[in-house]
Parts: sequence; C-alpha cells; structure tokens
Amino acid sequence: MKKLSFLLMFIFSAVLVCNAQLPSVQLRTIDGKTVDTAKLSNDGKPFVISFFASWCKPCLRELKAINEVYADWQDETGVKLYAVSIDGAQNSNKVKPMVDAEGWEYEVLLDPNSDFKRALNIQMIPAVFLLDGNGKIVSKHNSYKDGDENNLYEEIKALVK
Repeated sequence: MKKLSFLLMFIFSAVLVCNAQLPSVQLRTIDGKTVDTAKLSNDGKPFVISFFASWCKPCLRELKAINEVYADWQDETGVKLYAVSIDGAQNSNKVKPMVDAEGWEYEVLLDPNSDFKRALNIQMIPAVFLLDGNGKIVSKHNSYKDGDENNLYEEIKALVK
C-alpha cells in the first residue's frame, strides 16, 4: 500500500509540474545580471533547464555529455539550455571558473538559496525540465545515467516537429 501511495503522489506531482508555467524567482547570471525565471524563453523554441551543483558528479556528467552534442542540437532544433547552479553562496564563486574550464555555452544561473529549486519542488539533482516554445513545462526527469541525453534530445525533436 505504501508503494501505491508513493506512486500516486509521484504521478500527481508530475502532472502538476507538467504543463505549468515557470514560477517567478530572481536569480543572477554568472556575470551578475538579474534574471526573472518566469521570463526565461527561447524565442518560441524549446528550452531546457538543468539544475546542478559543482559537487554533484552525475550532474556534471550529464552537462558534459550534453555539451558534446549541444552545438548539433542547437543547429537542428534551436534548443537552448539554462544550467542552474544550486551551489550555496560560499561555493557560487567556483561556478564561473568551472563553466569556463568546461567550455560550456549554456546560460548559467545561480540559485544559491535554492529558491527556484524549492519553487519547482525539486527533491534531488540532477533535475532536468524540458519546456516548449511557450514556456510550459512538458517533461521532467531526475538523476542521470549515461545516454539519458539521447532521450532528452528525442523529446526536444518531438517538440519542434
């Protein structure tokens, strides 16, 4: 019975998250500009929001794997990725050097108090949200195993058809 209750709760929360608009939270870019998360967009094309931390090995593996194919994804679909660091204030100064060293072309946002993470009810990272061109959440997944980026890309391609 516990498993059934947990499953129903998970499905209910997934339904609430999908087809929802992003909440409004003020974050900063790694260059210090303020961004309202409710206004994240990609000119009518799909976009991805990936929550990570500099200490999260699966998060970094996922972002590195996507980075290897990101230019192709952009050419083929126009997708954009926002990487949201949940590193606390004491570690957020490590994010920009890490992003620069990795050569990531993502727009990186800082969520040092986990306000955006909390607003989206994220319990664990990595957490990846796919949004359609209207900014509605169409899918979400947690954790990462090698090859998950291919599934994400298939979802992205389905949105642009």
